[in-house]
Amino acid sequence: MSSDQVTRWSVQVGEETTSALWQRAEGASAGSVLVLGHGASTNMEHRTLENLAATFLANGLSVVRFNFLYMEKKKGPPDRMPRLMECFTAVVEHVRREIGPERLFMGGHSMGGRAASMMAAEGFACDGLVLLAYPLHPAGQPEKLRDAHLPQITQPVLCMNGTRDDLCQQELMEQVLERLPSTFTMHWLQGADHGFHVQKRSGRTEEEVMQEIAEVSRKWSTQITGTTDLK
Repeated sequence: MSSDQVTRWSVQVGEETTSALWQRAEGASAGSVLVLGHGASTNMEHRTLENLAATFLANGLSVVRFNFLYMEKKKGPPDRMPRLMECFTAVVEHVRREIGPERLFMGGHSMGGRAASMMAAEGFACDGLVLLAYPLHPAGQPEKLRDAHLPQITQPVLCMNGTRDDLCQQELMEQVLERLPSTFTMHWLQGADHGFHVQKRSGRTEEEVMQEIAEVSRKWSTQITGTTDLK
């Protein structure tokens, strides 16, 4: 994407600031914007988040990516969840002031999506959630489920995980889904891992996985908004 299609922001978060990137989809109005948070060991410019943003942009959905504060400072482990949520909130409010979208979606990859889901469960307003590789449990610790808040989410949710995701065992997630409302849509990406990578022997490519994410997102968006924001 050319630089003239990217707007870099400095967003105030309490007494600190973080960086964000707004990328407007070609030909898009201010209609729908997706605010994406990154995973625990990555940042807003990591390949995974860049690929996901490009996927949504190519389908007509504008995207805002941002750094959580610990990653902006390039030091330490991830902030605790309340601090992650504070940063996410500040970015969303900045988006509302600067863009004024008709529809605002929140989500992200792994930890970023988890933070968005916890905000929604506590009543934070948005039009829907897009959870990409939701971390249902820590790697190797399936007994430590991160599902208690999910039934409290009232907004439509689209959750997409790979069938080889070591932070989301499919069998466990299927059990969790039995307790969730019909507004929670789960889609499994065959053969993909936590970073949406696939093995060569699977016969699939990462590009095909991204295309599947685009197609599923397009269908979901149309169903919940009654519009065809996505191409």
